[in-house]
Amino acid sequence: MSTLIRSAKRGDEIVLIKLIKGLAGFENDLEAVENTPERLAHDLFDGKICEALIAEQDKQIVGFAIFYTSYSTWKGPCMYLEDLYIIPEARGTGAGGVLFDHVVELAKQRNFSRMDWQILDWNAPAIEFYKKRGATIDEDWLNGRMFFQSADS
Repeated sequence: MSTLIRSAKRGDEIVLIKLIKGLAGFENDLEAVENTPERLAHDLFDGKICEALIAEQDKQIVGFAIFYTSYSTWKGPCMYLEDLYIIPEARGTGAGGVLFDHVVELAKQRNFSRMDWQILDWNAPAIEFYKKRGATIDEDWLNGRMFFQSADS
């Protein structure tokens, strides 16, 4: 099955939020999703703080990748892949590989020194997916995180 990759456009934020909730459900953390279609649209198209690619098969959206520029004091500009998600019905069709490879190509075209992302330690299929593509899975670094109350809350 052929997979088309395109940049997200205004109007896609509604299906993107549905897919984000699908990912959160897969990760058993659906209640943590606070983002809205309106905020996502602002962040993607007005604020331009992140970008999204859409994966389509037979004119149906089957997945997405959201990413942004990060910075390494040692390496310079990098890409951070926030999320890559393919709906369960389209897994195994190659859509995830085509989408991931497209993100990698964008990072190379932009002359980024590397691309980073996180994988849950229990998600063995994702770990193998990335390893098969030559990724290094770093088990030495721990994630730090702080949460802040949104001004919109």
